[in-house]
Amino acid sequence: MRKLKWLYGVVALMTVCFLASAQAADFPAKDFSGVIQWGAGGATDNVVRATTPYVEKALGKQIILQNKTGATGAVAVQWVHNQPSDGYTLLMSAENPLLYRVLDITQLEYKDFYPVSIIARNVGVVIANNNVPWKTLGDLFADAKKNPGQIKMGSTGPGGLPHVSAAMFNAIDGVTFNQIVYPGEGPSTTALLGGHIQFTTVGLAAGREHIRAGRVKALALISDTKVPTLEDVPLIIATNANYKKFLPWGPFYGVFVKKDTPDAVKKVLVEAYQKGLNDPKCQEFIKNFGSVYMGIYGTEAETFLNKWQSTTTWLLQDAGATKFSPEKFGIPKP
Repeated sequence: MRKLKWLYGVVALMTVCFLASAQAADFPAKDFSGVIQWGAGGATDNVVRATTPYVEKALGKQIILQNKTGATGAVAVQWVHNQPSDGYTLLMSAENPLLYRVLDITQLEYKDFYPVSIIARNVGVVIANNNVPWKTLGDLFADAKKNPGQIKMGSTGPGGLPHVSAAMFNAIDGVTFNQIVYPGEGPSTTALLGGHIQFTTVGLAAGREHIRAGRVKALALISDTKVPTLEDVPLIIATNANYKKFLPWGPFYGVFVKKDTPDAVKKVLVEAYQKGLNDPKCQEFIKNFGSVYMGIYGTEAETFLNKWQSTTTWLLQDAGATKFSPEKFGIPKP
């Protein structure tokens, strides 16, 4: 009887392996669904839409992109996680899922997904409406100290870039703001241009052209190094040198599939992204968009994600902006 059970087990395992191999051999057999966790016009949306055509060429199939916003991107993350683990549903995401557990948004995060490609990283930039009186970030902070919690700051919700940067500002300079939540950097920037909010923090990929065109004031780069073509924008360490301990830090943009997607399918996707992203025209876009190409995947990407998560969750913890300590989830201090 034991030998019979063992034989059944071997047959079942061989069947699974055969089906997985057959699936990989035929992959991709249809078009893909690419789910963007932020709204149109934001940095993630812009990077994904600009780079996807190069990957489609490598895959030989179309990636049909759609924006699913809500709950700091958690709506899209949950939706993708609910789909089959066949590699046909791609999560086009940013850094936010790494903060979900400490902010009690959802228990899902990147530990539940496989990084097909961390496409690029970016820096944050503090931008303000042209009609505000501040000329520098120091002016903004001085006003905020006189009017705590009153200045309107555009936000994308808990765990979004503005929320984290506000926690950083509070930790170092002791300032607080009235955060108005929008479903992405695009809508937040539109609100800024319309005067509905006074300032916000966005990825440079989303704010660069507005800065160049003079539609907004660039008060500071959340960086310790200058950015080509924006050399006149001050670095945040010019306001307070204590920000240096958090740098380099900023948003990033990547593509993920569910963790239990077959390895052979992951391999096809990784190779397609490597080929597509290394197209010279794609590389030119990434550079001109103010981003730094990364193109990492698998173990290397997971190491990067773990380091980012450690730095940022403990920053939020020290600023009193978490609901649970990173220690609860085994996230080490940086």
